[in-house]
Amino acid sequence: MVELDPIQKRLIEEVADLHEVPIGAYNFRANSKLAGRNTTANIDITSKEDGTGIDIRIKPGTKKESVHIPVVISASGIKETVYNDFYIGEGSDVVIVAGCGIDNCGRQDSQHDGIHRFFVGKGAHVKYIEKHYGSGDGAGKRILNPVTEVTMEEDSSMEMEMVQIKGVDSTVRTTNATLASGAKLIVQERLMTHGEQRADSIYRVELNGDGSSADVVSRAVARDSSYQKFDACIIGNAVCHGHSECDSIIMDKGVVLAVPALEARNVDAELFHEAAIGKIAGEQLDKLMTLGLTAEEAEQQIINGFLK
Repeated sequence: MVELDPIQKRLIEEVADLHEVPIGAYNFRANSKLAGRNTTANIDITSKEDGTGIDIRIKPGTKKESVHIPVVISASGIKETVYNDFYIGEGSDVVIVAGCGIDNCGRQDSQHDGIHRFFVGKGAHVKYIEKHYGSGDGAGKRILNPVTEVTMEEDSSMEMEMVQIKGVDSTVRTTNATLASGAKLIVQERLMTHGEQRADSIYRVELNGDGSSADVVSRAVARDSSYQKFDACIIGNAVCHGHSECDSIIMDKGVVLAVPALEARNVDAELFHEAAIGKIAGEQLDKLMTLGLTAEEAEQQIINGFLK
């Protein structure tokens, strides 16, 4: 087990909002090595036998507990793929905080590909927070390719906050979910790119049970010459309700591509999508500037409020 250095501690603060070791279950990973672990009576964390990741098992009926599993990379040239499986017991109600921070001051690319699989038990509720962050002045890229696979049993619910605001040069974010009867999925994505960065967000949600529902909402800002793609497909295989929304601000020479898709396979499936891409309205800037803000300050205030 390795000890976290100051840079790694700063990265954990950015991606997990942790200023000290949390109460409850946690697993810290730094530069591909274990940097801390704790389990509780209701939440067990074990390493996979092949060393590729961890299994998190939450007992049925567990309430008001949390799991933190941040990953940080502070060395140039590290490339890793990690597989983490979450088994959330029936009737439980928990918060899971993940995320990855990369500080790259070298010339080689650093990359973390995290594959997370969630098995959400009947009637369970999960709030999942995933933050990505990059820093460092090296020529090497900061690359993050998360894959999230969600299997939801009857009457379960899951809220997902997917956040990437700074410093990631390239990312392909893939989320696949299947929902049984009465299951409910809510996804809120917040994303900002700048420079030459590229970000692809891919969602595929299958509503397989009667009364299942999904709401996938992305808010994004593309600055400088960055590129973003939002590709969301909701498939209605039952009496269900599905909604996807992409709301983007484009600035400078940024490019945003929205590809919302709906596929109804049941006559009583209700599916909707919305997409809006535009620049910051001039009247918004003018109003804030009359309050004493500079144009740059007004612009930043608008962006902060949009991504909040």
